[in-house]
Amino acid sequence: MLPFLLLLLFRKAQYTKFAHISLMTEYFKIGKLVTVAGLKGELLLKHTLGKKTSLKGLQAVFIEDRKESFLPWFVESAKIKSEEETYLKLEGIDTKEAAGKLTQKEVWLAEADFKKFAAKTAPISLLGYTIINGPDKLGEILEVIEQPHQVLCRLEIQGKEVLIPVNESTLQKIDHKKKQVIVELPEGLLDIYLT
Repeated sequence: MLPFLLLLLFRKAQYTKFAHISLMTEYFKIGKLVTVAGLKGELLLKHTLGKKTSLKGLQAVFIEDRKESFLPWFVESAKIKSEEETYLKLEGIDTKEAAGKLTQKEVWLAEADFKKFAAKTAPISLLGYTIINGPDKLGEILEVIEQPHQVLCRLEIQGKEVLIPVNESTLQKIDHKKKQVIVELPEGLLDIYLT
């Protein structure tokens, strides 16, 4: 573990501009490292980017070490497995055992990388948009949870977590220019969360 930390510190020094920018960047959850692939430390990333991607040109992914504290893991190589899965080889992870310690960890991208790799039509691209219900701005979408017949958008309203269903009966319009999702929610839905 110590050699990897030294490598990480060296890499951070090498990418001071990158590390400096990442301190002020928002991060977007894109998926999870679901399993080890092979004996040399490759991992399988199951993502919600909405398209096949080899993540070409991606320098680092981030794993949340503690709440709101993200550690960069530098990408050595990546290749497509399927529309929702990509093999990742991370620097410093060279054995099946080392890779196993990262399985089931959520993976995040810096905002600029997220915008580069997420499909514009993918539900995950709604992160950061504002939900509007009638005349009321409810809040910013903090998480997108995909389900078979709808998408749930997680917001915080009055300090409480609220899940807003976005499906064909509630969705009125998505305004990409204004970054707004206009919905018509069933009466009383918000009261369930706020009272």
